[in-house]
Amino acid sequence: MNPTSQRAGQSRLLRLLLLSLLWTARLLGAPETTGWIPLFKGVDYMIGTNSTSSGDFTSLMVAHILRVDLTDPDVRLLPTPPHTNYLANQRETAGRTVSQFVKAYGVQVAVNANFFSPTDYYLPEGTAMRLDGLSISDGFPVSPANQGESASVLFDVNRTARIVHTNWPAGPTNGVLHAVSGDYPILVAGRNISRAYLGGGNIHGIQPRTAFGVSRDGTLLFIVCIDGRQAHSIGAYDYETAAWMLLAGAHDAVNMDGGGSATMVMQDSLGQPLRLNASSAVADSGRERTVGGHFGVFAKPVAGFVNDIAVTPADDGAVLRFTTTAPAVVQVAYGTNNPPDRLGTTNGSPATGHTVRLGGLVPGTGYYFRVVAMASADGARHESEVRFFTTTRTVETLEVVPLAASWRHTTAGLDGVGWTSPGYDDSAWSGPDRGVLWVNTSAAGTTLDREILGGELVPNFAAGLPFVSYYLRTRFNVAAAPAGATFAVEAYIDDGAVFHLNGRELHRVRMPEAPAEVLRATLATGTPCSGNADCTDTFTVPVDGLLVPGENVLAVEVHNASSRSSDITFGARVVLETPVVAPPVLGIVRDGPVPVLEWGGAAFRLQQADSPAGPWTDVPGSAVTSPYRITDTAATRWFRLAR
Repeated sequence: MNPTSQRAGQSRLLRLLLLSLLWTARLLGAPETTGWIPLFKGVDYMIGTNSTSSGDFTSLMVAHILRVDLTDPDVRLLPTPPHTNYLANQRETAGRTVSQFVKAYGVQVAVNANFFSPTDYYLPEGTAMRLDGLSISDGFPVSPANQGESASVLFDVNRTARIVHTNWPAGPTNGVLHAVSGDYPILVAGRNISRAYLGGGNIHGIQPRTAFGVSRDGTLLFIVCIDGRQAHSIGAYDYETAAWMLLAGAHDAVNMDGGGSATMVMQDSLGQPLRLNASSAVADSGRERTVGGHFGVFAKPVAGFVNDIAVTPADDGAVLRFTTTAPAVVQVAYGTNNPPDRLGTTNGSPATGHTVRLGGLVPGTGYYFRVVAMASADGARHESEVRFFTTTRTVETLEVVPLAASWRHTTAGLDGVGWTSPGYDDSAWSGPDRGVLWVNTSAAGTTLDREILGGELVPNFAAGLPFVSYYLRTRFNVAAAPAGATFAVEAYIDDGAVFHLNGRELHRVRMPEAPAEVLRATLATGTPCSGNADCTDTFTVPVDGLLVPGENVLAVEVHNASSRSSDITFGARVVLETPVVAPPVLGIVRDGPVPVLEWGGAAFRLQQADSPAGPWTDVPGSAVTSPYRITDTAATRWFRLAR
């Protein structure tokens, strides 16, 4: 099973759980809940359903509720950090879907938070956004309080939470480590105040919802996402959202940004994002919305028989460390498929602290694994969840095409012409010129366009707009074409491009997917962040069989996303990466009183000596491999690895 099918299976289980809950609710009355289910240490999850009118629950709805124990020492919080090019009130955060936020920062659960702009909803990841209302991330004031979105959730340096129901005029933020803000309070001192909002406009109608709440003592955080605009759940009024908060245990609560942005995501066992709720945006378009405000929670796995799994990858192997709650002998199942299909050797003696070395792996490759433990007391078999790691890939780098390289260029129609091949005569083209392209017939153009790229080719001024397509070629030399080599490309592209090496296509950026033919009139399929080349497109592609010793030709065609676009931009830096054998790293840990040596790489011999000056001899044994337990500790010895 691959990661996609595993996540699909988990999603199907959640959907079946939802259907079961809905059916139960119809039989037994409303509301019904699963009770709290541990997702991570300090983070519990509950699903609630309602299907009949009862008290404060009148709509058909499904509510997804998280309870976060702020006193757990392993729980950490993360509102959206500031944009890398932070500019107050303009570029405050980088827009992402909630799933992208989970992937980018490695949080275990996340939801959408503050209202934001622009609200085009499906903008590219990294689009600069501005938040509404107070937002503080790890002490950094990302966004100031304002009059419109003035209900704030504050977390102090001790992680105790409190809600300021009307944070305008703005109150002090001394000692506040994190903050997010919503529109208005829905629960105040244990009272559901939200029926007062009825008739107050579209936002107060039946909608998908995201809400934050805190317990009376501020030690528990509650997050509610309510599905809406769908057959299984039409959404909730404000008073219904507040009722879910009361049921969960909140004392105060705030309505956050909801609607199609309401999304709750967890990290699955492979570190991939998995949606918990049924977003109305996904139901409509198949995609999550790009939002400016997020709230993430770091937490550790729930304890089981196998715990504290840590992986240290090497180029051709990995060292796995973990514990078991009772003495056990262990094996590790691993492989490039999921579930993993190779079973490693058994660690011979029962223990509670384990170190396992996997060897013979391929550099730069992803591997799935699970720990299989046999308890020595009763022979019971225990398995961990499937996890994932990627082996390292140590490379030597050589910049073959700098950003300021010289390129020849043209706007001539080249459909059906082999203009990408090394033998093509480009002497009639313009240039060679500094290897960047910037054409902008408007007075705008970003600072990056004008100052970083700086070059300009002849635009199509006759039509008042740039051409749809521009063609560029540059040459570079390498001494050899090593096996396993790759190109690491960092490019500024507005809007799309196709890269070719020695007449063969390498990679497409925001262009129709292969095998679709790209012609002069072909438009790019999208635009970069903020609609300009303000951020880089990076990719790594293999060049085995394409790169040749001596002279090589890199050819690029740049395409606009619209025939009415006023600008087009291109600049690229290309680095040749050649695999090399990584030097070994020899480490020492203790398994109780026994010192244990660990190292990556399989092609090394462990040697020992009585002093650093030697003489050095191979450690006795026909096959000394990592980890190596030092059983004779009577004398001081030095160890090293040698080829």
